[in-house]
Amino acid sequence: YLVSSISFEGVGDKIFENEETFSPKVLKIIADGFGPSKETVKDYLYNVCKTISGLDTLSEEITKFCILYNSKLVLLIDEVDKSSNNQLFLSFLGMLRNKYLQRNAGKDHTFHSVILAGVHDVKTLKLKIRPDAEQKYNSPWNIATEFKVDMSFNPQEISTMLDDYIRDKKVEMDIAKISERIYHYTGGYPFLVSRICKETDEVILPGKKENKWTAGDIDSAAKEIILERNTNFESLIKHLEENRTLYRYVGNLILGNKNYSYNALNLTINLGEIHGIFKNLNHKIAISNKIYEEVLTNYITSKIEGTDDITNDVVQSSYIKPDGRLNIEKVLLKFQEVIKEKYSKSDLLKSPEFLENDLRLLFLVFLKPVINGIGFSFKEVETSEEKRLDIVIIFRDEKFVVELKLWRGGEYHWQGIKRLKDYMLCQGVKKGYMLIMDKTRSKEFAFYEEDEITMVWV
Repeated sequence: YLVSSISFEGVGDKIFENEETFSPKVLKIIADGFGPSKETVKDYLYNVCKTISGLDTLSEEITKFCILYNSKLVLLIDEVDKSSNNQLFLSFLGMLRNKYLQRNAGKDHTFHSVILAGVHDVKTLKLKIRPDAEQKYNSPWNIATEFKVDMSFNPQEISTMLDDYIRDKKVEMDIAKISERIYHYTGGYPFLVSRICKETDEVILPGKKENKWTAGDIDSAAKEIILERNTNFESLIKHLEENRTLYRYVGNLILGNKNYSYNALNLTINLGEIHGIFKNLNHKIAISNKIYEEVLTNYITSKIEGTDDITNDVVQSSYIKPDGRLNIEKVLLKFQEVIKEKYSKSDLLKSPEFLENDLRLLFLVFLKPVINGIGFSFKEVETSEEKRLDIVIIFRDEKFVVELKLWRGGEYHWQGIKRLKDYMLCQGVKKGYMLIMDKTRSKEFAFYEEDEITMVWV
């Protein structure tokens, strides 16, 4: 394969003045896209640029070029949406499309593949390329046909990658366990899988005495990635800020306030899937992976930090034990104290909506500065009528399970304790915690321990 990656971003408006200016410049951009190792190819195309006077001659030279090099030539066009409002650019895509059709009919030679990157809505782009009389959905670009191949990695595919890595680097690891842990955080999303492996290999492993990957190393890598700034996360936030309905869906999912049935025809759900934010989980929508969930949670909670003084007490107090471990009981009791002092006399606690929505958000805001930089958390939403939200906190090498739930009476409460114990067993922890939101008038700000479960009422 011979690949050229091109983009029209930042080239200015002058290139789009007319065909005579646009066509030779396009070929020069294609030549530049082949990179420094293909100087012979680039020199050939630079010379050809001098003979091009329009799209027709550009098409002819592409044919000659493909015949001459007789390779699988791939053209990747990036940032397509940013250029798709320019008619000359669309005419260029239309020309490539026609050559593709002609090639399939044995009447022309063209690129083996044309890849359009940065396309928000392929149907809209497709209709722009076609003349009005041809607006139909049998696209030669294979974008009208549903693409059902799952591009994410499953644990077995991650294991295969790690197996190759072990042979190359002579590193020890329990491949099955490590693969499952990577999948747990990434959901198999290729960028995140690669990023977590890179972090473990290049940052965490050199600081260890033994040449071995552990599940704790993957936890540490995930923690560092969650805190970093990269273009993938920036794009995630940009899509959220550009669509307030999508923002609301994400916020409700993160806080466990609401669950949404999966419907591919729902434009917001479809948009969330396109941008990799949502996935279909048992016919309900969910955040696509743990890392994205934590990045989005951090972003949403950071937006309200400073608008409320609930975090002031967090900064002024220490919740770390002398041995460096997290004092989770003190965290929960301090949160109970803050709610009692600052909110119990206000009208807020009289609102069921506050209890079910804002109180969960307040706890996440309260928790963030306590664990930030040392630990991180991820959330498991219970979609039953009991409306539970389980928060798993990883702090150094210790794990805590905190369940946020609404008080719905004694029977539901004991059922909840049983479910929490089952979840603790699944997570491999011996002690669990409940933060119980009680909206009854007779409630007390109580603290209670039952066997291995500590319960705090707010």
